[in-house]
Amino acid sequence: MRRFEFAVDHRHAHAVNEVVAELRRRRLLAAIAAVLAGAATAWLVWLNHPWSYLLAVAFALGFVVALWVVLWSARLGTVDRLYEGELVPAVVSATVKSGLVLLALVNVAGPDAPGPRYALVTRRVRALPGHRAAEGERVPAIAVRTDGAPRQVGQRWSIVSVMPIAWGTGDEAVLERARDAIGEAEWRLLTDNLDLAAKVRSSTFKRLLLDPQQLPDELGA
Repeated sequence: MRRFEFAVDHRHAHAVNEVVAELRRRRLLAAIAAVLAGAATAWLVWLNHPWSYLLAVAFALGFVVALWVVLWSARLGTVDRLYEGELVPAVVSATVKSGLVLLALVNVAGPDAPGPRYALVTRRVRALPGHRAAEGERVPAIAVRTDGAPRQVGQRWSIVSVMPIAWGTGDEAVLERARDAIGEAEWRLLTDNLDLAAKVRSSTFKRLLLDPQQLPDELGA
């Protein structure tokens, strides 16, 4: 796995990182739900009716779930943890009304797979500080894996999204160093396949598996 180490600018990340913002919003909503569910549970128990106890159990379960989401998102939302994944290439494939669409090359093979399996994935972003809003702009990113991936052809592929390094630092020297750490063959593969971005976005799992035999030697095909 190709890792890229850099000093995360926490102030910058909290201001522009869309993943951090989403986790923060989710944590706030879950906290509100936990308070409401806890209050409803207490009130239903106080009523002391047979039917109220049944409802109290349901609200108590809701309280537990909401509290788990609060704790889970707080743990996952640690900024430095978000940048512990693999360094991957992404390029701007299109500009849209709400921002930009990135096309990225990621390895979706699970930890027990005999070798890598590469796929194209897309991600829509609202802003990319430090980058030009132009088709083909090279955007070094970090692969973010999600558990619970769907099965395909008897194998289990990981769900992988990408998070631009530009969301973790505004230092242009760091962005340039990250670009240089990615092989030219990978960048060229993405730019040669920009027209596939629309196909990836319309696919069921928002990814397009690539034929290993058609990959450059640098990717272990």
